[in-house]
Amino acid sequence: MAHVILTNVRPWGAAPVDIVMSGAEILSVVPAGTAIGDGDRLDGGGLLALPGFINAHAHLDKSWWGQPWVSYGGEATTQGRITHERAERDGLGIPNPSSTAAVLGEFLRHGTTAVRSHVDVDLGVGLRGIEVVREAVAALDGAVEVEIVAFPQDGVMRRPGVLDLLDRAAAAGATSIGGLDPASIDRDPVAQLDGLFSIAERRGVGLDVHLHDGGDLGAFQIELIVERTLRAGLHGKVTVSHGFALGELPANRQRSLVEACAEAGVSWATVAPVRTAPLPWRSMRDHGVPVGLGTDGIRDLWSPYGDGDLLRVALGFARLHGLRTDEELTHAVELASTRAAGFVHRDAHDLVAGARADIVLLDAENVQDALVRAPRRELVVAGGRVVVRDGELRV
Repeated sequence: MAHVILTNVRPWGAAPVDIVMSGAEILSVVPAGTAIGDGDRLDGGGLLALPGFINAHAHLDKSWWGQPWVSYGGEATTQGRITHERAERDGLGIPNPSSTAAVLGEFLRHGTTAVRSHVDVDLGVGLRGIEVVREAVAALDGAVEVEIVAFPQDGVMRRPGVLDLLDRAAAAGATSIGGLDPASIDRDPVAQLDGLFSIAERRGVGLDVHLHDGGDLGAFQIELIVERTLRAGLHGKVTVSHGFALGELPANRQRSLVEACAEAGVSWATVAPVRTAPLPWRSMRDHGVPVGLGTDGIRDLWSPYGDGDLLRVALGFARLHGLRTDEELTHAVELASTRAAGFVHRDAHDLVAGARADIVLLDAENVQDALVRAPRRELVVAGGRVVVRDGELRV
C-alpha cells in the first residue's frame, strides 16, 4: 500500500516532524526531513498539527442547514421545544439527507472527523432518521465516522411503543440508545431507566441519557443511573449528556457524585452552554471521569445557533470554567480530541503510530493560540486522505 507523508508539521506545537500514513492509519512519526519511502508528500509548512476533533454530542438529523432561514418559535422549555419541533419538522422536510450531509461537511471543514450523533426515534419518524444519517455519511465516502445513538426525544414511557423502537434500532446497529429526563419528561424515572438498561444489557449497546433537570432532582437521577450501571455491569458504556445538575450542587455533593461516576465508569458529554453552572472539571479529570465536548444541534428548531466548529465549543468551555493557564487551555482542546476517544470507541486518538490518520493543520503559534483564535483549518486529513484544503471541503 502506498504511503502518504505529511512533512514538516508541529504536533501540539512541539518540534517539527513528518507523519507517515499507510491507508487510514498513522504508520510512524519521525523528525522532520527524515521520512523516507515512496508515496505522495504533502508539505505541512511548519503549521500546528492537532488530531481530528471528536464531536461527542451532536444531532445530525435535526438541522435545516442549507435551507432558507427558519425563525425561532415556540416556548423556551424542554417540553416547549419538543412540541414545536414535532409541529414544524415535517413542513421543513426534517430529517433529510442533504441538510445532514451539509452539517457533516461543516464539521469536516472545521476539522471534526468523528461524531457521536443522537438521532430521533419516535412514533412519528420511526427509524427513518437513522436511515437519513447513514445515507448522508455514505455520501461523504467515509470521510467522517459517525456513531449513532437512537434517541427518544419525545419521551419513553409516556409514548408506548418507543421502547420497542429503541430495541429495534439497537438490533439494527445503533451503537447506543438514549434517554431523556426520566423524571420530568416521563415522570417515572425508575420505569424509564429500567427499560433502557434492559435493552442495553440485552443488545450489548451503550446508553446515553440527556439530563436537563437541575439541582436535587437531577442529582437523584444521576444516582439512579450510577446504581443501574453498576448493577448491569455496564462500566464504560454509560454517558450523561448535559447533566446541568452536577454544576449546581454544593461541593461535597459534587465530590460524592463524581466519585460514584468514576466507580461506575460513567462519562459526561457537555456543550458548555452559556449561563449554566460550571462543572467540577478538575475533580472529574482527577477521578478519571471522561468528559467530551459536543456541538448539540446546529441551526435546528431548538436553536438558531451553531457553525459546526468544535474548537469554538472548546473555547466556550474554557470561558465558562475560567480556564487561563497554558495547561488549562490545552486541556480544553484535549477534551475536543484525544480525551474524547472513548466516545467513538477508539483506544487511541492522537498523532501517534497506530492511530487513525485524522490530522488538522492550523496557522497558529501553539495550541493556546489556536484555541483563542480558532483560525481557519488549512488542511484536514481524515482516514489518511485530504478532505479539506485551504479551508474548503474537497469531498
